[in-house]
Amino acid sequence: MEIYVVKPGDSVDSIAQALEADVEQIIYDNQLVYPYGLAVGQALLINRYARNAVRAVSVSGYAYPFINPGVLEQTLPYLSELPVFSYGFTREGELLPPAYGEDDWMIAEALRFGTQPILTLTPFGPDGNFNNQLIHAVVNSREYMRRLIENLSVLMEEKGYQGVDIDFEYIMAEDRDAFSEFVRQVAAAMRALGYHTSVALAPKTSAGQPGLLYEGKDYRALGEAADHVLLMTYEWGYTYGPPMAVAPINQVRRVVEYALTEIPAEKIDLGIPNYGYDWPLPFERGITKAVTLGNVQAVRLAVEQGAEIKFDSVAESPYFTYVSKDILHEVWFEDVRSLQAKFDLIQEYRLRGCGYWQIMKWFRANWLLLHDRFYILK
Repeated sequence: MEIYVVKPGDSVDSIAQALEADVEQIIYDNQLVYPYGLAVGQALLINRYARNAVRAVSVSGYAYPFINPGVLEQTLPYLSELPVFSYGFTREGELLPPAYGEDDWMIAEALRFGTQPILTLTPFGPDGNFNNQLIHAVVNSREYMRRLIENLSVLMEEKGYQGVDIDFEYIMAEDRDAFSEFVRQVAAAMRALGYHTSVALAPKTSAGQPGLLYEGKDYRALGEAADHVLLMTYEWGYTYGPPMAVAPINQVRRVVEYALTEIPAEKIDLGIPNYGYDWPLPFERGITKAVTLGNVQAVRLAVEQGAEIKFDSVAESPYFTYVSKDILHEVWFEDVRSLQAKFDLIQEYRLRGCGYWQIMKWFRANWLLLHDRFYILK
């Protein structure tokens, strides 16, 4: 694969001619829409039909049950695991089914493609947000913890899931050790049934990093307890924060380098965002709210607005600005250049693989580039 950055005056035809590439292939691989307008600074994936895979990695991608069936079908060949988002639970350890639809069809589709369906467990409260009081109630009660693990074991057998992903966030510092013990017990129960257990980790850069997102996660203990972990290396730029890259590579690298001091590389998956944000400016904390958009959608927006896409050399992420209805907007997203940087990091540190949050939007160039760099474990 080759990455070409669009220059002023370029067209799909002129690029294809200069690179001796197939026009239709460029259009298809990059999901260009008629009349195939381009944005200056846009990164295009050019398929040379010669694979450069270096080694096999595990790839997972979270999905809600309301994912478009066509998107799921196109994505599954590139996935080792499909974490279905998500099951909840009560304070007493009773399981709650996904709030967004039935999961049986997703399990069947995953198995059809040789992809492992994974049950994602999250502590969502009635408001749909992470509830650390719910976590506190379960991890500090032997009875409730036992009940939840038993219910998980039964459901895994009934549904055909092949692993559990524990995605607990905003764990209170006082529950840090109890949560680690909870993961140990879940993992032991799952192994006895032939399943594996993973845990999602907030992106820490030191053991004592302050903040509710970090203090309840003990990297070393959780790395020892679980079969593998996902570093949630995204959301530096987020809905209510100031405009910036969602997953700046300099910050992602810091998290990986710290994680490697606590957890073996062969247990670590790198988190990759499959989305971007559009912020109205000026940014006012507590007032400004960014809109989420897909990576293909972001490029089409730049084309529509006649915006030039720039590339931050430190964050290794693309961004652009535009004006709509007299309001200035700033957009940060992922393209094949920023993804290439993340794939390079996986290879540099010999990580287990990667996990996408999330796969609801189809981004063909991402999967082609991933497939070019790595063999996908099945």
